Amino acid sequence: MSTLIAIGFKPIKQQPMTLVTKASVTCSHGVEQDFFGRPGKRQVTVMSKEQWQTVCAELNAMLPWTTRRANLLVEGLSFTPAHVGKILQIGELKLEITGETDPCKKMEIAHAGLEAALRPDWRGGVTCRVLNDAVINAGDSVLLS
Repeated sequence: MSTLIAIGFKPIKQQPMTLVTKASVTCSHGVEQDFFGRPGKRQVTVMSKEQWQTVCAELNAMLPWTTRRANLLVEGLSFTPAHVGKILQIGELKLEITGETDPCKKMEIAHAGLEAALRPDWRGGVTCRVLNDAVINAGDSVLLS
């Protein structure tokens, strides 16, 4: 069984992530108060705890998951290209997986080698489009269909 274990957002560009245990997610704004949450294919980003742990092990560094700047951290699920077009349900929220969250130069600035460590096997997570408005909570079950 997969679980939502953390929620984060950036209220202001170039600022640190804000962590919450509950958030409203909408079709118009993505994760409540997130600077990047406008409608489109990259409205919400989701990352796998297991894939993040692989990255940290490869770098021999225990980096906080927020270094990746993803909105949602899930446990018990690893993402692959086969997941594009599938629906990720978190509690009552439905997200369409639209693609891979490509690592950028900001990852290298955050930690040497991080950009390269995120590239294989979709370790950087997935981008999603919000399909319905819902409130999510850390601990909600996650289903992939």
